[in-house]
Amino acid sequence: MDREEARRELARLRAEIERHNELYYVRDAPEITDAEYDRLFRRLVDLEEAFPDLVTPDSPSQRVGGRPLEQFAQVRHSIPMLSLQNAMDEGEVRAFDDRVRRFLSRSEDLDYVLEPKFDGLSVELVYRDGLLVQASTRGDGVTGEDVTANVRTIRAIPLRLRPRNQALDLFGSPAMPRLLEVRGEVFMPLDRFEALNRAREQAGEPPFANPRNAAAGSLRQLDPRVTASRPLDFYAYAMGATDGFEVSSQWELLQALREMGLPVSDLPRRVRGIEAVIEEYRRLEALRDRLPFEIDGTVVKVDSFALQRELGEVSRSPRWAIAFKFPPRREVTRVVDIVEQVGRTGVLTPVAELEPVRLGGVLVRRATLHNEDEVRRKDVRVGDFVEVQRAGDVIPDVVRVRTDLRPADAVPYQPRTTCPACGGPVSRQEGEVARRCVNASCPAQLKEHLVHFASRRAMDIEHLGDRVADQMVERGLVQSVADLYRLTREQVLTLDKMADKSATNLLQAIDRSRERPLERLIFALGIPQVGEALARSLAFRYGSLDALEAECDQPPGDEDPLMQVEDVGPKVAQAIRGWFAQPENRALLRRLREAGLRTTSGAGEGSADPAFAGKTFVFTGTLRSMTREEGQARVLARGGKVSGSVSRKTDFVVAGEEAGSKLAKARDLGVRVISEEEFLAMLGP
Repeated sequence: MDREEARRELARLRAEIERHNELYYVRDAPEITDAEYDRLFRRLVDLEEAFPDLVTPDSPSQRVGGRPLEQFAQVRHSIPMLSLQNAMDEGEVRAFDDRVRRFLSRSEDLDYVLEPKFDGLSVELVYRDGLLVQASTRGDGVTGEDVTANVRTIRAIPLRLRPRNQALDLFGSPAMPRLLEVRGEVFMPLDRFEALNRAREQAGEPPFANPRNAAAGSLRQLDPRVTASRPLDFYAYAMGATDGFEVSSQWELLQALREMGLPVSDLPRRVRGIEAVIEEYRRLEALRDRLPFEIDGTVVKVDSFALQRELGEVSRSPRWAIAFKFPPRREVTRVVDIVEQVGRTGVLTPVAELEPVRLGGVLVRRATLHNEDEVRRKDVRVGDFVEVQRAGDVIPDVVRVRTDLRPADAVPYQPRTTCPACGGPVSRQEGEVARRCVNASCPAQLKEHLVHFASRRAMDIEHLGDRVADQMVERGLVQSVADLYRLTREQVLTLDKMADKSATNLLQAIDRSRERPLERLIFALGIPQVGEALARSLAFRYGSLDALEAECDQPPGDEDPLMQVEDVGPKVAQAIRGWFAQPENRALLRRLREAGLRTTSGAGEGSADPAFAGKTFVFTGTLRSMTREEGQARVLARGGKVSGSVSRKTDFVVAGEEAGSKLAKARDLGVRVISEEEFLAMLGP
């Protein structure tokens, strides 16, 4: 076969394979068998290997994941991906309709489009001249993560769009948008979710809690080959920036996206007036349990884009849309046992083990009982029949006991006096609802502490999750988080499913974590009452772990110096001092220093910038030169304080583009408002 024949054959094969991908993954109407599909794909790969210069970016062969990434790159959305306000009942959605019509000064009914609220992970796909060039997660709405390599493995997503028939170029041929940002949801169908969990359990791996977690965990894999092995799907429902793409309404957009080869759900409906909205909501709720994927409500959108632009946004949510949530699913099942789980801070949480019950396509076997007082308030007993719901459609929760069904032999709950993980003593401090294991060497606490220490917002150690942490503790490789920095390659290779490359990745991730900022280390230590914001404040105030430790060595006196730190009150100060007073914790700090971890911030109280020191800043709107999180970090680094709400104690409100209600409140209170340019001038060169 000569080169020209190969080019024509490759073009035919690519078009045919993508057509079969759409038939199978989007329309659920396959025309050929898997074996026939495999032969077509094998023919494509063989030809591309023979003519490598003819491989194109949109070839189906390019869906296969490439080499693993070190970390995800950040992507700033050209138009922020806004979050939706929620309506929990018919009254709230009627109030939404009233607000919209009042804002538009209209008395007549409006056209709305209702779409299922998918329970997955929001993403943005960027197509240039019809070719998929980038994909990113929603992130914080302004900045997401680049997951292009992973999204390319999802066969429902076209690598190249089809032109719309009614869109013609200057020569009368079908035109392709120069730019089209498509927004939608990556999710995992219920049957594939259950099959994946069965496979994980058979492999000795922990199952995913629900389809949303499975989808998010699968898409956010640094190794695209892992994503390629996961059964992900996608539906498109919105757009971002465009160039050469014209539609006038949400309903027209959905039809156009489908026409261009993007998967669009068949469930959306266009209706007129709020009564029709409520009727359609009820129809979709009745369908909910028969759908092959998870939804937790319906999204109600004003159909006209012209009206959407007139309505605008407020507080980073559109005025023209609302999420009309379904009530939590509830089922009745029996309590088989009540056990207690140990968290990383030693807190024992009672958990009801249940006869398996299906809640919205997820098989629920356990539900939290929160704490001893809650168990007694609800009077949950072993043998009871209880109503269970998934709070927020995620966490199973016991709502109430069906005392009318209570068997005569139901057994009241008896809290343990010893830890179920280590057998150590359990105590309950006066004024607290929590019961804690006081053994600092408790293996259950160590597992949870390892996972927290390695989490993304703490030391960010990739590849160290629940399964790896469990094995490290069970095999005695670590007795504290400091032992992570003494692990050898030979030790890591003894872990299940840990090959050379995996071991190298884990050890490199551990080594990189030595240079994390001080505030991340303070948060990672798991000090009671110390979250991310307080960890930042402590890092700035003291500048080093040595200084913070020395402060805790001194008697607090009448006015504890710790309480001069933002958000530190008497109980928090006592918790911090109590943690540093434990000999095993002091030993842990010593070993972390010996391991070479960064224990200084480079900024202490004396290095504060006078323009920022002690001043409280609030950010609103979208900044062009940085994310709001970056702006907040710069304020903290200079000795300032950051708040999420405006009050009379606020010194500056930094107003970016599309600033919302915080700007209005600042003006009402007479708080000084500065632009992004003025903020940059304060920062200096």
